[in-house]
Amino acid sequence: MRLKLDIVKYRFLYLALSAILLTPGIVSMIYSMITYPTHSPVKVGIDYTGGTTLQYGVKEDISNDKMANIRTNLEKNGIENPYLQVIHVNTNQQSSDLKSILSIRTKFIDENSKDQDTITNVISSSFDTPQLVQVSSVGPTLGAELFKNSLIALSLALLGIVAYLTFRFQFNYALAAILGLVHDTLFVVGVFSILGLFFNVQVDALFVTAVLTVIGFSVHDTIVVFDRVRENLKYYGKKMSFGEIMNASINQTLARSINTSFTTLITLLALYFLGGVTTRDFVLAMILGILIGTYSSIFFCSTLIDIWEDKKNSAAPAIS
Repeated sequence: MRLKLDIVKYRFLYLALSAILLTPGIVSMIYSMITYPTHSPVKVGIDYTGGTTLQYGVKEDISNDKMANIRTNLEKNGIENPYLQVIHVNTNQQSSDLKSILSIRTKFIDENSKDQDTITNVISSSFDTPQLVQVSSVGPTLGAELFKNSLIALSLALLGIVAYLTFRFQFNYALAAILGLVHDTLFVVGVFSILGLFFNVQVDALFVTAVLTVIGFSVHDTIVVFDRVRENLKYYGKKMSFGEIMNASINQTLARSINTSFTTLITLLALYFLGGVTTRDFVLAMILGILIGTYSSIFFCSTLIDIWEDKKNSAAPAIS
């Protein structure tokens, strides 16, 4: 087999690079857990802390520029981190002349707060005769329950992956893949922790969806590499060292991994730059996850397996 890229030779360099990528995010998460009232590693949105959603019906289509202008005006009037979404009305099924519904989510508004009046005044200054069609609130208790369920979903996903990989390969392969998933998750969460500290970026339930998707994508890429390693061990196990087999397996799957990630990134970049503001953070988490997942499958998980195999072979007694 022809060798193009020698991953094993620089394995400790790649591990050092992983440490450099993860350290700022880990420091930021520790700092956030100490300073935030919620003691969470990231700045959580109203999905987890509780919040209020107000929906206003308007008689015109709402452009992205107008959405941005409304968001700016709301923030100027003291409404923190409003989350805006446009719901288009099916005119064939509606007897009224409403064309769009503007949904605004913000922090929990109690009965004594004037925030609802403030929001209504901002919307009234932007549209002619808007109608408040619905108000719904999620209390802090329900938000905490959603946060707990999100953590349970992540834990169950990781346990399922460990069980599958242990059955499909060996436990050390499963452990390497899980460490790769932890590596990818820490990177994505760490970046959003930094963004929360410096740019007030908050995470919501969509962020957990993005993390779960990244986990699935990353482990899929890792399994492809491990599967090729297992096949090559059958045919070349007596002719080549494990490091050589690992290098050859990575080179055989490298083009596939890069092409798959590149085509996915094209779609995600289009969504990031051309899509709505409300999904931008979700798409950003996906972009970061795809990039770090491709890196970890090739340069992190494979080097861990090679290091463990080297230690196992050096610890094995020599046959005289």
